[in-house]
Amino acid sequence: MTDGRLPARRRWIGWTITGGIALLLLATGWVVIRGAGAVSELQNVRNSAVQLRAAISAGDIEHAERIAPRLVTYSTQARELTSDVVWRAFELLPLLGANFTAVREVSDIASTVARDAVAPVVDLAGDIDLASLGFSGSGMDLSPFAELESPLAAASASLSIADVRAQQIDADATLPVLADAVREMRDVVTEAATVVGALHGASVLLPPMLGADGPRTYVVAMQNNAELRSDGGIVGSLALLRAEGGRITIVRQASTADFPALDSPLPLSDSTLALFGDGPGRHIQNVTSIPDFTEAGPVLAQRWEQQFGQNVDGVVAIDAVVAAHLLRAAGSISFGPFTADPDTIVPILLSEIYATIPDPAEQDIVFGQAARALFSVALSGGDPKQLIAALADSADENRIRIWSAHEEEQEMLAASTLGGALPTDGERGPYVGVLLNDATGAKMDFYTRARISTAVGICHGEPTTQVRVTWSNDAPLDAEQSLPRYVTGDEVFGVDAGHVRTLVAIYGPEGAMVQSADRDGDEAPVQTALIGARSVVQHEVELAPGESTTITVSYIGEGAGDRLTRVQHTPMIDAPETTRSKFVCR
Repeated sequence: MTDGRLPARRRWIGWTITGGIALLLLATGWVVIRGAGAVSELQNVRNSAVQLRAAISAGDIEHAERIAPRLVTYSTQARELTSDVVWRAFELLPLLGANFTAVREVSDIASTVARDAVAPVVDLAGDIDLASLGFSGSGMDLSPFAELESPLAAASASLSIADVRAQQIDADATLPVLADAVREMRDVVTEAATVVGALHGASVLLPPMLGADGPRTYVVAMQNNAELRSDGGIVGSLALLRAEGGRITIVRQASTADFPALDSPLPLSDSTLALFGDGPGRHIQNVTSIPDFTEAGPVLAQRWEQQFGQNVDGVVAIDAVVAAHLLRAAGSISFGPFTADPDTIVPILLSEIYATIPDPAEQDIVFGQAARALFSVALSGGDPKQLIAALADSADENRIRIWSAHEEEQEMLAASTLGGALPTDGERGPYVGVLLNDATGAKMDFYTRARISTAVGICHGEPTTQVRVTWSNDAPLDAEQSLPRYVTGDEVFGVDAGHVRTLVAIYGPEGAMVQSADRDGDEAPVQTALIGARSVVQHEVELAPGESTTITVSYIGEGAGDRLTRVQHTPMIDAPETTRSKFVCR
């Protein structure tokens, strides 16, 4: 007979199981409660970030100063709720663990960014009169920059580290709702890192570049996106600016007619020669076909110095869309027979001017008048804060390129987006790129559109990155009759009127090799080259009005298949639609 009790060993096992279940339930309840609190705090962080961005955009620094401490408090609480040992243990769970890891990392990054970057920069903005950073009577007060450099350097360093950490969170391994939140946070951190990094660079570079230590001269090249080049557009007009003690004046204006083609081309890199021949070294209009502005800038400087005998300290290239950004801050301008506002300036510069003024020589005069009017509003018109924002937007869209003849300044520029160097793959992930160069010999790119899609994955055991570009000619079907001859090219270069001929170059990650390339699913003749360690495939495409074509290139090997792959492309009038598609291995 027994007394009805289980043996001691079995009782011990039962107690252990019961205790384990109880602990698991308690731990689950613990992380659920703390997780709900963390999500709530992160939602507060998001709302506060939206309010902070709106306040800064409106120039309401007092409101921003009230919001910033709340952002620090909410993010710190979210971090504390997701940093204990129980939470870290749940990160080890299969399938679900990645979600706990992502929430912890998002909370920690948000706290770091708010404490070490956002709050100090907002405090700094409250101490500095932003209006004093703008031009007044073509002059800029350079003294505040000494106060900005150190805190901006610290904030920029913190944001750069946070940006790398944010990019490394595997959003694809989390639940869809959380994945969207991670991607949104990643975009915000990247944007903040870019903006603050640019501000820090400006605080270091602007005083010497604007003549704090002596006069400087700069060539400004205006690019016309209606005839695309790798860096934005064909060089249409140029000007020489002089900067001294923060004051900027226009010294000389010139058109491309002032720069006849050279009998002996200037030296070019092997990659430029392979893709575009020696044209960029002969014709000033084609210099911006060179995709790396660290090469294009010195060529433009040399052409100016050869033509006018004036040594220059640097080169700035901007495109026509920058004009629209500037006029959103400064209102309207008048030049020739036109009055332009932010909504009409681009169509006027890139289309209407050719229909209104058929004579190319007269067009050059009006373009020069437009450039002078734009320089005038940029140097002395509009609200300083809005002008700074307009320039920041232009830089963010890669529409401003700067090269300096001064070595230390050029090193800083080349490391920033303003320097226009080809991107470097690194911790933030690899790049692929799309370069667009007009071969019509006309201004038909006002009517072109692009869509760019990337896909990454494993195909037949090989890490693979696929880039797909759809290129369209949206010109009127009767473009041959309805558009001016100067716009269609009038078949001077062997292209039917209304058609668009384009060199579409696609480059892959550093070290990756081309596996395949096709156009609309079929093999087609291509040109191949190397840009540094990047393999390039270039198609020559001709489209009639209403036609489109799709080019697909796949890369394998080193650098391929990375989920952090990003796209860099030629700045167009309308930014291409850029998407990530589902990878399909064939």
